[in-house]
Formats: sequence, structure tokens, C-alpha cells
Amino acid sequence: MLELKHIKKYYYVGDSVTKALDDVSVSFRKQEFVAILGPSGSGKTTMLNGIGGLDIYDSGDLVIKGKSTKEFKAADWDAYRNNSVGFIFQSYNIIGHLSILDNVEMGMTLSGVPNEEKKKKAISALERVGLGPHINKKPNQLSGGQMQRVAIARAIANDPEILLCDEPTGALDTETSQEIMKLIKELSKERLVIMVTHNPDLADEFADRIINFADGKIQNDSNPYTENEAEDTFKLNKTKMTFWTALKLSFTNLRTKKARTALTAFASSIGIISIAIVLALSSGFQKQIDKTQANTLAQFPVTISQTASTQTGAASSTKEKKAPKSKQVTAKLSQAEKSVHTNKISKDYLNYIKDMKPSLSKNIGYTYATGMNLLTKTNGKVKSAQFSNASSNTASTGMSQMAASTGVGGSVYPSTDNNGKGFLSKHYKVLSGSMPKNENEVVLIVNSDNSTNVNGLKNIGIKVKDGQKIDYSKIVGKEFKIVSNNNYYQKNPLGTYSPNTSLSSMYNDSSNKTLKVAGILKVKSKSSENILATGIAYSDKLTQDIIQMNKNSNIVKAQKSSDTNVLTGAEIDASVSKSSLVSYLGGSTTPSSIMIYPNTFDNKDKVLKYLDKYNKGKSKSNKVIYTDLAGQVSTLTGGLMTAITYVLVAFAGISLVTSMIMIAIITYTSVLERTKEIGILKALGARKKDITRVFDAETVILGVSSGLLGVIIAWLATFPINAILKSMTDLSNVAQLNPVHALILIVISTVLTVLGGHIPARMAAKKDAATALRSE
Repeated sequence: MLELKHIKKYYYVGDSVTKALDDVSVSFRKQEFVAILGPSGSGKTTMLNGIGGLDIYDSGDLVIKGKSTKEFKAADWDAYRNNSVGFIFQSYNIIGHLSILDNVEMGMTLSGVPNEEKKKKAISALERVGLGPHINKKPNQLSGGQMQRVAIARAIANDPEILLCDEPTGALDTETSQEIMKLIKELSKERLVIMVTHNPDLADEFADRIINFADGKIQNDSNPYTENEAEDTFKLNKTKMTFWTALKLSFTNLRTKKARTALTAFASSIGIISIAIVLALSSGFQKQIDKTQANTLAQFPVTISQTASTQTGAASSTKEKKAPKSKQVTAKLSQAEKSVHTNKISKDYLNYIKDMKPSLSKNIGYTYATGMNLLTKTNGKVKSAQFSNASSNTASTGMSQMAASTGVGGSVYPSTDNNGKGFLSKHYKVLSGSMPKNENEVVLIVNSDNSTNVNGLKNIGIKVKDGQKIDYSKIVGKEFKIVSNNNYYQKNPLGTYSPNTSLSSMYNDSSNKTLKVAGILKVKSKSSENILATGIAYSDKLTQDIIQMNKNSNIVKAQKSSDTNVLTGAEIDASVSKSSLVSYLGGSTTPSSIMIYPNTFDNKDKVLKYLDKYNKGKSKSNKVIYTDLAGQVSTLTGGLMTAITYVLVAFAGISLVTSMIMIAIITYTSVLERTKEIGILKALGARKKDITRVFDAETVILGVSSGLLGVIIAWLATFPINAILKSMTDLSNVAQLNPVHALILIVISTVLTVLGGHIPARMAAKKDAATALRSE
């Protein structure tokens, strides 16, 4: 069964040599009770540890069922201890934080025995040693004799062929010792039992065979046995502890130290709390910056007008030059006049704008220089009206005259934004009335304090003075008539056109388009984008309807074929182009300007690149020039919050590193505290990787716990932080912890904690089993 051939085990301390086993040869039967007697230091425990694979011999050979162990690797010895050997120790070596049942199951857990079978075998072993009624108790609830019975049950649960007992009664009283020895004697009928003891009386009473040991050698053997050459029938089943098993062991250990575990998790979570709060504030402030950017871009959109400026550096052009000596005046265009560029906004260009990615801008607005022949009735009297905020005292010549007579003005809003949502309902709320349901309903836009332009009210026929308050009811529901060009203008004998003087007849014409003020609106909040100016606002579809109504009118046809202003009879000068006049009369479908409202400064840059791409390869005259008034602000806010976040996260990261070092120290302390447990696990057949896995599992639990705790505390901290910021800055809901950031921080906490604890875990795995078992 078991044979030792010329086994030697020497210990070297400096120049001295201790011969613990000095050329020991002995064979054991398959079933017998062998007692090894000898004084302390004689080498008997070293021999027992050698047989159990806890101490590896220096030379010789240990043969098990015909199998030489000379070529055994560490994993082979682990498997041998797990499958073939059961240990019973003087000090019991029960793992205190596990239940009795868990202690007995541990060897089978390392073997990978299924749970149901493992529990059945463990209960059977406990019942056999007389502990059936106590299986649910903890080790600290048992007496010394009961603890030793647990150790015996653990030793036999996996049905080993060899039972090794190291002073099994050394810590017990006489009566209990007798009970334990009778139990061991009974077990020797089924397997080989080798017991080391100092008590010759117990050996004589219970052992079948007594071997006296001294100075590392066998002095005599009461019943020697010679092993015949046997065929190798020894089989090794590798041990296998799963990570889930390691997690359960570690969780049970941590649960027995709740206060320390909680404090450790909290201390480790400080770094996570710091970074989580920084990220929460960063997210919130970034949203505030995005709103500020959006508001800025709402006031200063990228604008493409029919007339643009190419002037880039006026400073260089203003350099003073010497006057010529001749007595002459030089006629020159000003720098501003030289920089004037006429954009050719063609159908292709309009299609190019429409093809721009919708995600780059929240809205694209088109403004048409199309006049409206507006009439309204106030107190029973028909009057001309206009949707402009301009004073009625505006000069009435040239373009201004045409603007006044046709009612140009008001804010134009798109029917829907780029995402297909209602533009007005997205940005504005109703104070009175309702949102417009079609293009024939207009709205009055007011400021956040409910004020609006006084001239805008006067121009729609409401008598009002500066500072006067007007009831909503006097505005909502007010109607206007849009008169077609053919009804509004009459041709004079001289070939010019002028408005008809019979306003009442024009107002009552059945072909008129009727408009109505549907409601009074203002922006939803202080931080919303106030894109539309105060005053009357109407849908871009209304201007398109008016163009369709008037593009083939008599006055439009006359203006297209004439080189004079058909309203004044004056020649068309450089300040007013013929195409402009046609546009004002509703004869052109080309917008006078295009306004693109990017949603962020980053997207604004992408919009500009997209617009520049159109101009590549085109001549100067065919290029379309845009105006970017918000560009100067971009460099001030772009990337600022990102840079601040990086700096703050870097500082907070220092606490994470500190946490990792602390975890390493705590894990190392845990290794020192659980040295005996490490020895027990190794005696039961645990591999180095199993020991490492147990401590890695512990750091995983600590890492996840500290990460979760840190995220929860940081999330709770956002509530008082938001309250304080609200009172100090009037900014609402600034601190917002992104769930994705929270998940990433938990992962980071776990990874760093495992890294911090892995080195101590490796140290634990390298501990010598026999040395670890002797530690206290």
C-alpha cells in the first residue's frame, strides 16, 4: 500500500545540519493502525508530513500503491492529499468562520464533488462521529472533543485510503481521549491509520503496530511489513476550486468581520466618491455650457445672405499713405465697398444646404424679402398694418418706402425643426391662446418679463404707449387680411404703381387670405434659446404662400421688365438692385438669407467645413460667403470644461491609488491572519492557484463593495450639492451622475483593488503548508 525507501530530509541552518529523516525505509499494510512513538524532535512528525505530502523529501522515494512519487509536481502532491490522505491534527485546525458542515465539505469542494453528493457525504461523516445533531453549529459552539470529531469527519468524508493523525488526543482529557481513540480504532478497520503520539499507553491499547522513532531513524518495529513489488494502480484526480467557490469562502470570511469590512470598503470608496462627484459636476456644468453655447448660437447663427462681406483685415487697409504732390483728388471705393460680395444662392445651393446632416443643427431658417399687403380693422376702421418692429417714422424712399408699404418684417419660424418636432412647441410656451395650427395663424413673441416691442404693437393697429400694459384678450384673436398684388396695387397713367386708396373695399374682398393671432408665446425657461425676436412671428410656409399668390402679378411682371422702380418711377441705383425689388413684391422664390443654428460649437465648426466644401474649386464670383458672428466666442468655451474635468479627475485619481495601496496592506494583513487557514486548505489539497483565487475573490468583493458604496454616496451627495449650487448660482440640477460613469467607476474600483491585493495573494499561495499549520 505505502512504502518509504531510503527517505532523507535534512534541514540546514548556517553550517549545522539537522537530520529529521535519516535514510528511513518502512512499508505499511493496506489496513492497519500504526502508532509512531518517539521524543520531541525525533523526526516522527516530519515523517508523518512526508507521508502526507506536506513536506517533500530530499532524496529516496515514497511509493504509493506501486506508484513512485519522485517525479511528482506540486499539483500531483495537491491531488494526492485531496484524494488519498485525511489529516487529524492535535489542534483540530478547523476554519473558524465556516460552519461545521462547510468544514467537513471543504475537501470535497476542492475535489469538485457535486453539491448534493458533497452534502450527503458530509452529513454521513458527521453522523458517524456522533455529531449528527450539531451539524448546523459553528466551531466556537463546540467542546474540544467535539472539535476533534469534526476534524475526523472532515478527514474521512472524502473516503481516503490513508488517515494521518498527529497527536489527536494531545489537547483532550483522558475520558475524551478514550472516545476519540476508539473512533480512530474503528476507522483503521477500513484503511491505513498512522498516528504520531507521545503516549505509549494509548499506543499499546489501541495500535496494531508500534514503531519507535529517534534521531530521524526507526529504532524498532513491533510488526514489520515488507511490500512486494506491486503493479502501479495509483490514480490522481486533480483538484479544482472554482472562482465561485472562492467567492463564497471569501464572502463568509468577510461576513465574520463586518465592522472591519465596512470600514475598509468605505476607506477604499473615497477615491471613487471623489471622481464620481467630479464627473457628476462636470456632466452638469457641461450641459450648462452647452445651453450657453446654444443660446449664443441662437443669437448669432451662421448666416448666408444675398450680400456678404469678404473683409478679413481692415486694420492693414487703414495704414496712412503719403498725399500725392499733384493738386488732384483720387476717387476710390471704400474698403467696406470693395469687400461686398454678391452670393449666388441658386437652387443647387439650396439643395446642398438641405442635404446637410440634421444632427449638426437644430434648425435652418429661410428669410424671404417678401412684402405682405396687410390690412387690419381697429374700432371699425380699416388701416394698413405690418409685422415689423420698425418705427412708422421710417424714411419713405427707395427700399424703405417699399418695406413700409408692403409690411415687410416679423420673425419667421420653420414649420418643423430638423428632427421633425414642432419648432414653437419645443422652445416656447403659451401664455394665452394656443399654438398655431396652420400657416394662417400667427403668434406674438414676448420677452421673459412679458414685454414686447411697442412699435410692433402699433404696427398691427393697437394703440399703445411706452410702458403701457395691454390685456391678452386685445391681442389674441386679432385678424389681418393679406391682399393680393393685383387688388392692392393700381397702375397709374404714367406707368407706375401705387396702393389703392379704398382700404375698406380691399379689406372686404373675398379672395383675401385671413390671418389671426393664435396666441402669445414666450421661451420655456431662462436658459432656453430665444431664437425669435419679440413681436409677430409667422411660419415660413406663409411667405411661400404669398410668393405663390403674387409671383405672376401685374406689378411683378412690370418690375421684371422695367429698369426703373415701378413704385417711384426713379432709376434703380446701386443701393437697390432690380432683383431686390422683385423679391419685395413677391416675385422671387430665392430666400434673401439662410440662417443655420448649430446645436454646439463643435457642430458649428462641422457646419462651416461643410459650407467651405461647396466653395472648393469655384471661382471667387461663384463662391457663397457666410458670416460667423459666434466664431469669436468658440475659442473661449470650447474644451474648457473638458480640461477642468481632466485636472480634477487626475487629483481625485490620487486617492484611488492610495486606496489600492491600502487594499494591498489589508490583504497582506488578512494573509497573516489566515496563515493557518492557508495551511489547512493546502493539507486538504488546495493548489497554489486555489489559494491565490481565494484572496483574489476577497479583493473582488471589496472592490465591488467599495465601488458600489462610492457611487451610492456620490449620488446621494448630488442632492445637497445641487441645493447649494441652486442657492448660490441659480443653476438647477447641475450635479448629475451618469449611470455609465457609475458602472465604469465600479469596474475601475474592482480592477484596482484586485491589482492591489494580487501580490499578497501570490505570497499566500507560496507559503509552506507544514509551516503554515504550525503558525498561531
